[in-house]
Amino acid sequence: MLMPMPVDMFVALTWLAVVSAITPGPNNAMVASSGANFGYRRSVPHFLGVSVGFAFLLLCAGLFLGKLFQQSWLVRECLRWAGVGLLIYVSWKIATSHHLGPQGATAKPFSFLQAAGFKWFNPKGSVMSIAVT
Repeated sequence: MLMPMPVDMFVALTWLAVVSAITPGPNNAMVASSGANFGYRRSVPHFLGVSVGFAFLLLCAGLFLGKLFQQSWLVRECLRWAGVGLLIYVSWKIATSHHLGPQGATAKPFSFLQAAGFKWFNPKGSVMSIAVT
């Protein structure tokens, strides 16, 4: 039998969802940029992909990874340092880039699958989904 969620837990989870959805991050910046560059209609697959990708990430973290991260200090530390390494790498690539994209490439918005897949490589989303579970 399923137990109903206590009201205080529901309120806390709702606030976490609201705050995490509006805090700056790569997905929010990319969706805003896509909307500005390509318009609302062409950006719909992008923001739907972000939403579904994060929901799927939460589902996987809750079903498979939550217990592992609770029990293993080593796994948590590996994830922490992998995140640090990824942020340093991305920072270095941004700092040393000379242009914004491939020369001569035509710009197009992310597809649904590209946006959903990108969510899995977003350190903020990954850490948040693990923390929630």
